[in-house]
Amino acid sequence: MTDAVCLKGVSKKYNDVDALRNVSVEVAEGEVFGIVGPSGAGKSTMLRIMDLIEPPTTGDLYIRGDKMSFAGRKADVARRAIGMVLQKPVVLNRSVANNLAYSLMIRGWDEDDIAEKVDAELKRLGLHERRKKNARTLSGGEMQRLCFARATIHNPGILLLDEFAANLDPTNVVRLERQVTEYMAQDKTRTAIVVTHNMFQAKRMCDRIALMWDGDIVEVACRNDFFDRPKDERTVAFVNGEAVY
Repeated sequence: MTDAVCLKGVSKKYNDVDALRNVSVEVAEGEVFGIVGPSGAGKSTMLRIMDLIEPPTTGDLYIRGDKMSFAGRKADVARRAIGMVLQKPVVLNRSVANNLAYSLMIRGWDEDDIAEKVDAELKRLGLHERRKKNARTLSGGEMQRLCFARATIHNPGILLLDEFAANLDPTNVVRLERQVTEYMAQDKTRTAIVVTHNMFQAKRMCDRIALMWDGDIVEVACRNDFFDRPKDERTVAFVNGEAVY
């Protein structure tokens, strides 16, 4: 099976703080890969490296087998094939429709194709009647659904989700998780990497799960083994809610 994303010996240091310590992990094409762990374990740092936002201090990132640099045309092309959704929805101070169109404009799409794609996406989201409204007038759940649509409207093969439903009510959590499921089902080569504190969400969504602890990955296992047969004592404690950190 092809690796969509691979980290080899990746470390990240901020001044004297080790955010990541010699992390190596392989995420297979087509899977939903979960990353859990306590706050400050390095989960978001690892996603920013995968998104080519910031380079590692040491080690290498591979996207579909290609070793990545963090500058130049190759990096730009790789970034444009990745979608990322953050915990806090961030929308542009413009209309709902323009928020979606922007993601396509910066990728050089034709105006007619943009209009057709945005129209279809707004109808799917149930936001077509609000297309001309400022995106900042949406509810929190609507805003986050818009952010997800903006991140996926260009059909990225790699989707990075950083606590993407953490601040939402249960109804909107279900809606967002359904968006992810539907998006992944459209193309079996798509890959999603989900950072979450929600163990139930990880169990619902993820094929394999990694536990991060103090800047390192201490265990990676398929969903059933991770929850029912964890090997590392820290995983046992974390899954059982007994971890002290």
